[in-house]
Amino acid sequence: MTSYSSQPGDARAYSEEARLSVLASYDILDTPPDSAFDEITELAALLCDTPIAVINFVDRDRQWFKSEKGLGIKETPRDISICAHVILQSELFIVPDTHQDPRFVCNPLVTQDPPLRFYAGALLNSPDGLPLGTLCVLDHRPRELTEKQQVALTTLANQIMKNLELMRIQQEQASLIQQLQFAQQELIHLAATDPLTGLYNRRAFKERLSQEQSLIQRGRAPAALMLMDLDNFKVINDDFGHEAGDKVIEHFASVCKKVFRQADVIGRWGGEEFVVLLPGTTETDACQAAQRLHQLLAQNQIEYDGNTALFITVSIGLCSLSKDCPLEEALRLADELLYQAKDQGRNRTVTR
Repeated sequence: MTSYSSQPGDARAYSEEARLSVLASYDILDTPPDSAFDEITELAALLCDTPIAVINFVDRDRQWFKSEKGLGIKETPRDISICAHVILQSELFIVPDTHQDPRFVCNPLVTQDPPLRFYAGALLNSPDGLPLGTLCVLDHRPRELTEKQQVALTTLANQIMKNLELMRIQQEQASLIQQLQFAQQELIHLAATDPLTGLYNRRAFKERLSQEQSLIQRGRAPAALMLMDLDNFKVINDDFGHEAGDKVIEHFASVCKKVFRQADVIGRWGGEEFVVLLPGTTETDACQAAQRLHQLLAQNQIEYDGNTALFITVSIGLCSLSKDCPLEEALRLADELLYQAKDQGRNRTVTR
């Protein structure tokens, strides 16, 4: 017959804080009902021929029932828990008659009507041997369990822990997958982003530009394309250093984000060159956006080193991206218009 303890003094030693930490790691407390656990309590009650069966976990100040049959409550205070005694034992715990046991004779669960007269609990032990709770069966009359019933109760308790371990592994895998997906998204973002400005880099912008051209070929409205170059940027780098040059680049990117729409795509083309795709936008509307950019740059200076105020201007070449204008042709045209803006005195927008 399976050995069991029903007498005081058979206590086991473990760290309560370690036990509670392991219990918390399963993330099982206060979770919704689960048919996998409910089926085990049904089977335990059937095999042991008891009206009550419970899967419970002993928390710091309470015992919480993951599944229960015949009891009608979800938790009880730990200080009246019979199961709190079980986790101090090292084997199956059986109380044939609670009225004859000095530990439980005054327990509210025993003195209630109808009283709980019989208790048998199998430990739910973690793989490292810490007791988390019990699978227990109870009856309103004194009784015993047969050897086969004791084996069945212990086997079902082991099955509960296997389920818990599987659930924890699945949760860890789900968390790992989520972390990997986040890392993948970050890598994709980093691969497509200019590190200084947070704008699209040249490669990513060209991919987005190709997508827009394909959409236009399938009937989407033409878009506008701007190629922009910061005026006299080399002078800023030479006179104030590359740190000041970086601040100018960052400032310009920030102003662009304020001027252009959320649907517009802004990229750093390279060095002090920038490019903007304005989907579904005519050249006339794009010119108005370019004018707002010129105005906002004129109104916002860059404070550098607390003493120097830098104003920046930009030259812009603007053209339409349409079904009749191939992508490479549009980029070549925007570049020609940009150099015309430079030749005409800078700080201006030139269109066809």
